[in-house]
Amino acid sequence: MLNKKIKKLLIGTNNSGKLREIRNLLPKYIEIFSASDFKIKSPKENGKTFAENSIIKSKFFSRKTKLICLADDSGLEIDLLNKKPGIYSARWGGKRGNFKKAIKKVYAELKKKNKNWKKQKVKARFVCAISISYLDKTKAVVVGKIEGSISHQPKGKNGFGYDPIFIPNNKRKNIWRDGLFFKI
Repeated sequence: MLNKKIKKLLIGTNNSGKLREIRNLLPKYIEIFSASDFKIKSPKENGKTFAENSIIKSKFFSRKTKLICLADDSGLEIDLLNKKPGIYSARWGGKRGNFKKAIKKVYAELKKKNKNWKKQKVKARFVCAISISYLDKTKAVVVGKIEGSISHQPKGKNGFGYDPIFIPNNKRKNIWRDGLFFKI
């Protein structure tokens, strides 16, 4: 199925920010759909890794719509917090995915771990796993990581999620790592 040019693609997310970022990276000739277009809620993410959760989503949404589905699972790993929030990154924001709340929780957890955390560079990484599935078959899975650190206060107005507190090590505009293209 994937040997032919893809003309229709479902992006397995209900997150408008994520949809916008992924849509901007894809060729314009592909007709893009989102889970919201079909009024499909996201499945339970009970995998143990970003890749497993991505596959859960891409297979689920593909089966529901009969379309090829690209889905991701991504999050922030903070070394000082033993790589938390990790695969639970979105859940740190509560049921509604409030990332202002999640960022406050990150700062509170860092302070609990080390009250002087702001005096050191807190290493972190943004991890993204992307999978493409068609019905029950996973066609591709790629995991990319961007190393960086945590800022002492939220910065910037663009982006979503943990973007306001993550500072990539290489402050380049475009980064290609492990088969993934990231705009920073």
